[in-house]
Amino acid sequence: MSRRDPRIAFQQMLNHAEEAVRLCAGRDRTELDSNRLLNLALVRLLEIIGEAANRVPVEVQLQYSQIPWLQIVGLRNRLIHGYDEVDFDILWEIITHDLPALINTLQKYRQ
Repeated sequence: MSRRDPRIAFQQMLNHAEEAVRLCAGRDRTELDSNRLLNLALVRLLEIIGEAANRVPVEVQLQYSQIPWLQIVGLRNRLIHGYDEVDFDILWEIITHDLPALINTLQKYRQ
């Protein structure tokens, strides 16, 4: 399997999404403001999810249209290029509401 193998990207997306959700378990939104390491870790995990999604070829993305590819890659771009304007309320919503659904979808396709 090459580094650009879509199965690897799917697995990376799944692993990093699960890790982000685990890091938030038992925490609340205010900890993003008070815990710099948590803040940095979550931003980085979302960047990696977006980068992995970007490595999935368009023809494969089309086969898995339930995954919001453009939004995932767009988030990565906003986090990388707008690092000084991250809205942590939105970030928290993504991690606590959107990532669990993404995890479920990715687990279905992991076969």
